[in-house]
Amino acid sequence: MASNTATMGNLPSGIGICTTIPDILYLPELIFGGLVWILVACTLVVPANPQGWVMFVSVFCFIMTFIWTVVFACGGHHNKGSWAAADFAYHGIAAFFYLSASVSLAKVTLDLQDDSQNFQSYQLDISAVVFSYVATLLYFIHTILSAIRWKSF
Repeated sequence: MASNTATMGNLPSGIGICTTIPDILYLPELIFGGLVWILVACTLVVPANPQGWVMFVSVFCFIMTFIWTVVFACGGHHNKGSWAAADFAYHGIAAFFYLSASVSLAKVTLDLQDDSQNFQSYQLDISAVVFSYVATLLYFIHTILSAIRWKSF
């Protein structure tokens, strides 16, 4: 991987998003966000409200991150500082959304712990909670690194 300190003032495009920090985090964000989406969709939605929020967050962030990745890959940002600020803002919002979804999903999962009839849903929810917290961490790291890049413009 090339040195990323010299290119922090530039927004990558094309294959450059696969080699620069923080843009290299797009793919793991998509993978872990998709896993949360799939695992929550496979479970029994007992309390609809918290599970609905988790589904909204995972689907919203998956779609927006995919669109964001395509825009950056196609060079639609034209290396403007406003796109660096928007990248910081989006990932900050996504990190906050995922944190709130992770906490509510963990609470629902803890409530399912004593229900022996839904053991498979309980196991799927445990996996979803773990992947949700990993996605939260990825979005948070991306937010910090995007803030550093934004300030270097």
